[in-house]
Amino acid sequence: MSTPSLPYLTRDFPGIGGTIKNRPEDFFVQEIPIYEPSGEGEHVFAEIQKINLTTFDAINRIAAALKVSNRDIGYAGLKDARAVTRQIVSIPGATPEAVMGLRIPDVSILWAARHANKLRLGHLKANRFAIKIRDVNPTDVLKLRPVFDALQKRGMPNYFGEQRFGRRGDNDKLGAAYVRGDHKALLSALLGEPEKTDEPQLAQARAAFDRSDLEESMRLWPRHFGMERRVLHRLIKTHRPSSAVWSIDQRLRRLWVSALQSRIFNEVVAKRIDSLDRLMDGDFAYKHENGACFLVENATTEQPRADAFEISPTGPLIGFRVSLPQAEPLKMEQEIFSIHGLSPADFKRAGSLRVKGDRRPLRVKPSDIELASGVDEHGPHITVAFTLPAGSFATVLLGELMKSDRKPTAPSTESDATVNDANEAE
Repeated sequence: MSTPSLPYLTRDFPGIGGTIKNRPEDFFVQEIPIYEPSGEGEHVFAEIQKINLTTFDAINRIAAALKVSNRDIGYAGLKDARAVTRQIVSIPGATPEAVMGLRIPDVSILWAARHANKLRLGHLKANRFAIKIRDVNPTDVLKLRPVFDALQKRGMPNYFGEQRFGRRGDNDKLGAAYVRGDHKALLSALLGEPEKTDEPQLAQARAAFDRSDLEESMRLWPRHFGMERRVLHRLIKTHRPSSAVWSIDQRLRRLWVSALQSRIFNEVVAKRIDSLDRLMDGDFAYKHENGACFLVENATTEQPRADAFEISPTGPLIGFRVSLPQAEPLKMEQEIFSIHGLSPADFKRAGSLRVKGDRRPLRVKPSDIELASGVDEHGPHITVAFTLPAGSFATVLLGELMKSDRKPTAPSTESDATVNDANEAE
């Protein structure tokens, strides 16, 4: 499924090209936590380093080794799979000694200490990245400083990265069907609709589903698509699309709804890309110091604060309680809602996880920039290191530098920075 291209802020810069994620060690990210563990409490906070694993895979391995439920293990954000990543998790019912003693393939425990509370999504200050861009001319590193200067002055577009939308680029489509309660449409997108890029057997399985030959589709679905096979089995057994949808893990359904929010937000950013650093009357502005938002009554009065990067205009993470702007900003957001056939009230429907919604800044400021170039055993490279606020995507920044493709070389099912899901009702 093709996804709409997103405009770059630095379109006057042609980009250096290149590729990323040729190997996991080329992409390093480390969480910067909001707080340190207290040393007391029933949870154990541990910093883990994982290689070539999703966050969920690492958590499942830790849970199995300690014989605890994977749902009880907390994490602040999702980290890229094809990478070397360091992040903090919280584990109940364990001891620091037991956690430090774990020996798990592709997962290392760097430290462990007690804390009173479970780690929650969004409890994260920032992420520090060090990324090697390959298939480039190393001397092009000199061209990158002006781009970073522009991004630090005007701001980096706070797009959600394309990996947010899954390998087929349709997580938001699944989320929209789920919010609308259209279970047949969700199953059609999940189990049918073959694409040219599908492997032959997978394409045949999807085609069989589209012609309602469910038994043949089950026979053809490759064994490693365990979730899809379980959902199809439930549909065959019950003949009820709603029952099949409810058999899908809630974490995955939540991810799909979040992807829908992300798609709509990206479209708002794209619509305002040329004035990303300019406030409008009626905007909701974001205070970068503490994350609070306020209504802009006079943009001219507030613009100096935006110029100083104290505040920024925001876009919606749509939900039933999302704060909406006024005047022209509201008109632009409502036009995009209408294109998707959705309104904030739709997110209160039973079964849609009752997503409350939130506001998100249209731009963020990269900091602590370091640039280097060189040659190693795998060839020439340019290394870029930078820090981004929690919730922002390194691949978006790399797109501004490379102008080759917003997608990573190797597809990922996880974001390369945390996604704040604190907008969901318990």
